[in-house]
Amino acid sequence: MSTAALDRGMLMTAATTQASAAFPPVVADVEPPSDAQIMLRVKTGDQTAFDYLVQKYRRPIVSFMYRMSHNAAAAEDLAQEVFLRVYRSRESYEATAKFTTWLYRIATNLAVNYARDTRHERPEVTVSLDEPDEESGSTFELPDGGLNAEQAMVRHERMMAIRRKVDALPEQQRLAVIMHKYQQMDYKEIAAVLKISESATKSKLFRAYETLREQLKEYL
Repeated sequence: MSTAALDRGMLMTAATTQASAAFPPVVADVEPPSDAQIMLRVKTGDQTAFDYLVQKYRRPIVSFMYRMSHNAAAAEDLAQEVFLRVYRSRESYEATAKFTTWLYRIATNLAVNYARDTRHERPEVTVSLDEPDEESGSTFELPDGGLNAEQAMVRHERMMAIRRKVDALPEQQRLAVIMHKYQQMDYKEIAAVLKISESATKSKLFRAYETLREQLKEYL
């Protein structure tokens, strides 16, 4: 059996691990290990530690990949590839940055490459980026409640317009907006993932939101 097949088998096992088997247990007055420390255990061959990280971050990574690809099947495949790369890179891992920084750098590289490779294949937008996120429940704008048919149609048009405009942002601005609004990442975390300064991150987000406000003012 190939190494890839073995890796995928391990990943599927990790993804289906029950919450009751979560790692590590909580002990009173003992600070739990950081994700970076847990990844160092993965480096030594601790499969339970890897299962824990997959269980913890799978849904956020799938959500991020969906925001980037607009394709549910591709999002699942890309998320799986992220964790395969995490596992295959375990022996060279060094805890020089937050684990999430390293994880999202892997995810971002895959997402950007996918977007570039499929930019002529992606269908017209049918779902909006302002739909509630399954992880955080946050939205680009607060959703309307109790809509009639006409209001629902207007909201649908607004949602499609938002996604089109977000997709049209320059690449790093788009990534920053998705990380900031949907992954709940702060300026420092986004800067670390994108390998730019915090001031540059703030500038990119400011320009992105200004662009969106201007281009979407008829919907706001």
